[in-house]
Amino acid sequence: MKLRLIIPDDLPLVQADLQKISWVLSHLLDNSIKFTHDGGMIKVKTKVLNNNVLISVIDTGIGIEKNRLAEIFEPFHQLDSSASRRYGGTGLGLAMVKEIIDAHGSAITVKSKINVGTYIGFTLPISSQSSPAL
Repeated sequence: MKLRLIIPDDLPLVQADLQKISWVLSHLLDNSIKFTHDGGMIKVKTKVLNNNVLISVIDTGIGIEKNRLAEIFEPFHQLDSSASRRYGGTGLGLAMVKEIIDAHGSAITVKSKINVGTYIGFTLPISSQSSPAL
């Protein structure tokens, strides 16, 4: 599996809770790693979009059925809830990710295709401060 970071050198600082957004990115990367097969690709991309920085995690993983995308943010919910499911977890991670992004005044966008991969993105406002926030 390959991880590619696409971050412009002149990326501005953002207004964010460093610990919370670090946890969000860690969780999104963990999910991408969990659901991407060997030989797959995970990209973390950032770019300026209006007065925000768009942060996205894109993988070539197993994907999510379009009609089930909203379910991934439900607490204690797993798309594969069978007793023999392949992937573990409590079903709280993405619910918490959404809460943190919502608390930052942003929204999370998810696009996915079965056997193609998943895109998850969110924006953070550009900071007017000169010291790093993220």
